[in-house]
Amino acid sequence: MRFNTVTARSEAGILASNKVLKNTYLLLSMTLLFSAGTAALAMVFNLPYPGPIITLVGYFGLLFLTTRFSNSALGLVFVFALTGFMGLTLGPILDMYLHAFSNGQQLVMTALGGTGLIFLGLSAYALTTRKDFSFMAGFLMTGVLVAFFAGLAAMLFSIPALSLGVSAMFIMLMAGMILYQTSEIIHGGETNYILATVSLYVSIYNLFLSLLQLLGVFSGED
Repeated sequence: MRFNTVTARSEAGILASNKVLKNTYLLLSMTLLFSAGTAALAMVFNLPYPGPIITLVGYFGLLFLTTRFSNSALGLVFVFALTGFMGLTLGPILDMYLHAFSNGQQLVMTALGGTGLIFLGLSAYALTTRKDFSFMAGFLMTGVLVAFFAGLAAMLFSIPALSLGVSAMFIMLMAGMILYQTSEIIHGGETNYILATVSLYVSIYNLFLSLLQLLGVFSGED
């Protein structure tokens, strides 16, 4: 009787994790498409980059609201507001690469393809092996904070070498975040698909921008 109860609980946990995973990937796909749409609109209307201060305030403000209302329908509204806003900030950056480099379109597509391959590869690995990557939490949080402040320093003091180092760090950190978040969903550590979606979206966004910056430096043609 006890064995049957444990088995039933285990099966219920697996079903719940699968539901969160399915909802996360569905919402992630929708937010990525929405973000791409707002980025395209920003490029069509030639909207200027809002600047780092507005970008950070908008990002953290909408992230707070998304987290605050993640257990209600308003959470869906704010997650689209967040990803749409990030798309608007991405549009001018893409426009700059397309006009600053003669092979700008190739750089953007290569970064996009690389981001997709990394995300799909790491997600497939986590899903197939079902390894628990929860041990990476502390390292990833510390690494993201260090990289974030290093990025601010590189921007404020105009240090190109540090900026490249930060991009390389973010690629590694975001790859780790994808493994960690997918593992959390699989093993029941993350049960809110809205929060899981935001985490994966931010990882993909930063991964794409970091790849694009490195490609621009090493493969860009004036």
